[in-house]
Amino acid sequence: MSTENPAVINVAIAGCGTIGRTHAAAVGELPELRVTALVDEIPEAADALAQEIADGGAARPATFRTLGEAFASADVDLVIIATPSGLHIQQALEVLDAGKHVVIEKPLDVNLDGAEAILAAAKAAEEKGLVASVISQHRFDPASVVVDQARRAGRFGRLTSAIASVSWYRSQGYYDSGAWRGTWAMDGGGAVMNQGVHTVDLLLWFLGRPVEISAKTALLAHTDLEVEDTAVATVTFESGALAVLHATTAAYPGLTVRLQVMGSKGSAVIDNDNLEYFHAADENGDADSGPMGIRGGGNQAAEELAKFTEPPQQTNLDPTVYPAGHIRQYRDVVDAIRKGRPAGVTVQDAVTALATVRALYLSATLSRPVLIADVMAGKYNDVEVQTGNGHFEEVTA
Repeated sequence: MSTENPAVINVAIAGCGTIGRTHAAAVGELPELRVTALVDEIPEAADALAQEIADGGAARPATFRTLGEAFASADVDLVIIATPSGLHIQQALEVLDAGKHVVIEKPLDVNLDGAEAILAAAKAAEEKGLVASVISQHRFDPASVVVDQARRAGRFGRLTSAIASVSWYRSQGYYDSGAWRGTWAMDGGGAVMNQGVHTVDLLLWFLGRPVEISAKTALLAHTDLEVEDTAVATVTFESGALAVLHATTAAYPGLTVRLQVMGSKGSAVIDNDNLEYFHAADENGDADSGPMGIRGGGNQAAEELAKFTEPPQQTNLDPTVYPAGHIRQYRDVVDAIRKGRPAGVTVQDAVTALATVRALYLSATLSRPVLIADVMAGKYNDVEVQTGNGHFEEVTA
């Protein structure tokens, strides 16, 4: 903690690109957090973000090229890792070994090679009072909280199925903007790993432990990428529930992220982070059948959201200016640090989500269903995943 003000948690941000700026904006909204150091191997990137922070009225943070340099010269309590995905576990281990709290931007990493090490380090850190968390900011959206509370209370009855769709668009220029983008080594995957992992996390949060996945992937609208821009999968859960997962960065001009959760006595639809539909049967009543549709009667969404309270927030829709989800999650991280409790999103949560995404890619590569437990156990660690090309020869008699 700051020696000048023990109420302030000093923050270092590693990675000063687009997502690093998002984290800086979130931290800047919380008086309990202060950026004291920026780390990037490209000095110009760190200097630009430092100036941006200073222009916003905060003290200009010091800049460094490595975490080690920052730890040696700056006052740091918490490190935010916002570097390319393939560096996440490696850097998180360095942070925890230095005795600092850590928040890792999603995904946890590009593969599970370091999963055992980071889980052990996170457990050891927790015993020392350190917090280790991974960004899953959509768990803190009002819509997500409402659905989670309802399913925990059993208001949906038995959860039977879900449909999760991430229908986004990314231009060729987006992928061409960084040599690491669209590569297995540093991006870890395409539409599912990079854009869809948050939705995968919500799917697991709502439906529970995933057991098996069967998937197809393709590269259909972009060139010179190793990874997929389109994927579809079916997921079986321990409860018996079934889900359909779809992710693409080839849905021009970009549609919404939509998650439908359906149960024997209730259902909910989250679209673009908003609770579009919610219905739960009366506690003592039966669920009547009928093709109402989400715009028919029984939509209790407004009533449920009215029960949800949170601190006032701005309405600026630019997430780099006011990243509401990140801010909500950082409030949880601050509270966890203050109270010495685990964060609301743990490293184990992130490992499970990463294993599910990895299983999807393995299933597409091997053309068969894959058990999540086998992926977690390291059975496929040596398998080199690949993307289907989406073209099939016509079969003739």
